Amino acid sequence: MAVEQTWDVIVIGSGPAGAMAAYELAKAGRKVAILEKEILPRYKTCGGGLVFRGRELLPVSVQTAVEKEFNSLAVYFDNLPQPFTAQRNFPILSMVMRDQFDHLLVQEAVKYGAVLLEGQALQQLEFAELTAIHTQTEVLHTRYVVAADGVLGPTAKLAGWKETRKLIPALEYEVGVSPSDFERLSKEARFDIDAIPQGYGWCFPKANHLSIGVGLFAPKKIQLRTYYQAYLQKLGIYETTFEEAHGFQIPVGARTDGFSRNGVFLTGDAAGFADPLTAEGLTNSIYSGILAGQSISRQFDHPELAANTYQAALEERLLPELRFSEVMARFFYFLPAARNLLMPRYGQRACEILTDVFTGQLILSQDFKKKALKKLKWPNW
Repeated sequence: MAVEQTWDVIVIGSGPAGAMAAYELAKAGRKVAILEKEILPRYKTCGGGLVFRGRELLPVSVQTAVEKEFNSLAVYFDNLPQPFTAQRNFPILSMVMRDQFDHLLVQEAVKYGAVLLEGQALQQLEFAELTAIHTQTEVLHTRYVVAADGVLGPTAKLAGWKETRKLIPALEYEVGVSPSDFERLSKEARFDIDAIPQGYGWCFPKANHLSIGVGLFAPKKIQLRTYYQAYLQKLGIYETTFEEAHGFQIPVGARTDGFSRNGVFLTGDAAGFADPLTAEGLTNSIYSGILAGQSISRQFDHPELAANTYQAALEERLLPELRFSEVMARFFYFLPAARNLLMPRYGQRACEILTDVFTGQLILSQDFKKKALKKLKWPNW
């Protein structure tokens, strides 16, 4: 069957950002296609921790893709005998496998009329009155492009962006452990600050295995596998039944040269929207996809106004929160002496506030640092 050649919008990538952009556009009556290089459902490297705010943004229940839910989380520090914990009466973290989760969201967009073009990889962009998208077999034309193709996707580069994101390395394993180790470790979602210098480790329980990884927040070469092995021992894991490794990069610094140009809108990891403190990217992928889809659909006949609308929407909440997290990340990962001095006194309060931010219970405005520090009652460092 021949592929339709002309579209209102083509979304590159079928992750949460792309699916939500396509959903918003299709719901508004726009002719939208999702261009995906793989065949869905496909495996996607990701810790799979979906925070409450991100889950609440979704227009459909994702319960069938949720393997475990946690109404609490634990943050461990090497120099403290007990972790800080936050508890809520709703799931702070929902554990999902991305193949099921992404496919579910794409199917929701398809219900509203979005068309999924699978097995088609972007090869080239040509800008004219309509943008030409070249794949290995087709040439598609569109008024707008939404780049939702992740940290290594080609769209931004083909559209003229330079690399200004801050990229950090991470190594994650899907790990099988003994029944006794799984029973012991499946009771909490945990983060271990200092499991790796200038970084952290995480242990996320899934239905019948663990997602365990380490991430480094400094731009330097380091043997991540060595720290992963040490982290297993910290967790009390000395034997595994299987280990499936996935190395990847996380963009924890947003692009500095804008998020739209020539009708191309960057979302999610393509824009650099992963959180600088936790490296969690699902929520802001979902959120930026929604904002991009709404901005284009509402200002479809006015591309410059659509771009300005998207920028204003990002500045309302997402970008201030990224700046706040960047401040906190510098403190947590690069000033360990000062952090360790303050944590015994202020750590629980900080844990509660950060949980409120990442679950959507606390919204930070442009003067995010002043308000957050005032509520925290920390010294104004």
